[in-house]
Amino acid sequence: MEKNVGSADRVIRIVLGLVLILSPLLNIPAIWSGSVWSYVFMLVGAILVITALVRMCPLYRLLGIDTCSP
Repeated sequence: MEKNVGSADRVIRIVLGLVLILSPLLNIPAIWSGSVWSYVFMLVGAILVITALVRMCPLYRLLGIDTCSP
Protein backbone atom coordinates (compact mmCIF):
# COMPACT_ATOMS: atom_id res chain seq x y z
CA MET A 1 0.00 0.00 0.00
CA GLU A 2 1.77 3.12 -1.25
CA LYS A 3 1.27 6.34 0.70
CA ASN A 4 -0.24 9.22 -1.25
CA VAL A 5 -1.46 11.60 1.49
CA GLY A 6 1.07 14.23 2.61
CA SER A 7 1.48 15.91 5.99
CA ALA A 8 -0.55 19.07 5.30
CA ASP A 9 -3.30 17.06 3.62
CA ARG A 10 -3.29 14.71 6.59
CA VAL A 11 -3.80 17.51 9.13
CA ILE A 12 -6.64 18.99 7.07
CA ARG A 13 -8.32 15.60 6.79
CA ILE A 14 -8.10 14.94 10.54
CA VAL A 15 -9.45 18.37 11.52
CA LEU A 16 -12.25 18.34 8.94
CA GLY A 17 -13.11 14.72 9.74
CA LEU A 18 -13.38 15.40 13.47
CA VAL A 19 -15.55 18.46 12.81
CA LEU A 20 -17.87 16.38 10.60
CA ILE A 21 -18.08 13.64 13.22
CA LEU A 22 -18.57 15.87 16.26
CA SER A 23 -20.93 18.51 14.81
CA PRO A 24 -23.96 16.20 14.56
CA LEU A 25 -23.22 14.71 17.97
CA LEU A 26 -23.09 18.13 19.59
CA ASN A 27 -26.04 19.36 17.48
CA ILE A 28 -24.04 22.30 16.09
CA PRO A 29 -25.84 23.75 14.09
CA ALA A 30 -29.32 22.61 15.07
CA ILE A 31 -30.11 21.22 11.59
CA TRP A 32 -28.55 17.87 12.54
CA SER A 33 -31.28 16.69 14.90
CA GLY A 34 -32.83 13.49 13.59
CA SER A 35 -31.57 13.95 10.08
CA VAL A 36 -30.20 11.35 7.70
CA TRP A 37 -27.61 13.95 6.73
CA SER A 38 -26.06 13.73 10.18
CA TYR A 39 -25.18 10.07 9.54
CA VAL A 40 -23.87 10.87 6.07
CA PHE A 41 -21.60 13.61 7.38
CA MET A 42 -20.39 11.41 10.24
CA LEU A 43 -19.55 8.66 7.73
CA VAL A 44 -17.64 11.10 5.51
CA GLY A 45 -15.81 12.37 8.58
CA ALA A 46 -14.84 8.85 9.59
CA ILE A 47 -13.55 8.13 6.08
CA LEU A 48 -11.45 11.30 6.17
CA VAL A 49 -9.92 10.39 9.54
CA ILE A 50 -9.19 6.80 8.47
CA THR A 51 -7.51 7.87 5.21
CA ALA A 52 -5.43 10.38 7.18
CA LEU A 53 -4.31 7.73 9.66
CA VAL A 54 -3.32 5.16 7.02
CA ARG A 55 -1.93 7.91 4.71
CA MET A 56 -3.54 6.34 1.66
CA CYS A 57 -6.59 7.60 -0.22
CA PRO A 58 -8.13 5.28 -2.84
CA LEU A 59 -9.73 8.23 -4.65
CA TYR A 60 -6.34 9.94 -4.95
CA ARG A 61 -4.96 6.72 -6.43
CA LEU A 62 -7.73 6.59 -9.05
CA LEU A 63 -7.16 10.24 -9.97
CA GLY A 64 -3.36 9.96 -9.91
CA ILE A 65 -2.94 12.54 -7.13
CA ASP A 66 -0.02 12.33 -4.70
CA THR A 67 0.39 14.99 -2.00
CA CYS A 68 3.45 13.35 -0.41
CA SER A 69 6.60 15.37 -0.92
CA PRO A 70 9.24 13.52 -2.99
